[in-house]
Amino acid sequence: MSNTDSIPLIVDRKRARALDEASLRTIFLDARTANHFLDHPVPHGLLERAVELAQLGPTSANSVPLRIVFVESPAAKARLLACVSEGNVVKTTSAPVTAIIACDPKFYEQFPRTFPHRGADMRARFEGPEKAEAAVAFAWDNALLQMGYFTLALRALGLDCGALGGFDRAKVNAEFFADGSMRAVYLLNIGYGDDSKVLERLPRLATHEVATFV
Repeated sequence: MSNTDSIPLIVDRKRARALDEASLRTIFLDARTANHFLDHPVPHGLLERAVELAQLGPTSANSVPLRIVFVESPAAKARLLACVSEGNVVKTTSAPVTAIIACDPKFYEQFPRTFPHRGADMRARFEGPEKAEAAVAFAWDNALLQMGYFTLALRALGLDCGALGGFDRAKVNAEFFADGSMRAVYLLNIGYGDDSKVLERLPRLATHEVATFV
């Protein structure tokens, strides 16, 4: 692409990048929330690749506060299961891996690396005890945003997942982040879903109920 390219030419090139129907089916149309999983391990390389892809999605000031703990050993799973609600025990037990989606409340310490041209200024905006509450809220919001990217990355790599909000965050924080270095936001069960146990897709709102043009 050169500076002399016309706008229609640039737009045509961008349109050509659009995903085909098969890719859309993988990520959205055929993808479903997995509540039951096949007894098959998930390679660490796939999870690491999903993390790499998720970090490419935009966050405010490139803050990238998402931190993930992959829980897969029987001992760690037992610790986690003690923190989830009764209705989520079976699905979490069946998942080969459960990701603790967390945020780093001191994400701003990384700004000199992640936002180098304004690193010191951005760090100063969140540093200090009087700004701790605002920093956590900022980190939480952007970690949730990154969780969305991570979910799509997992699907794009052929994995299934199911998000869980039904767990005791205080217990998870005490069990896995006793030093206060991270805050649990969500849980995400990951593996190869058992399609024979997938529920019917629940209704969504019509587009006109969600979106307006002004």
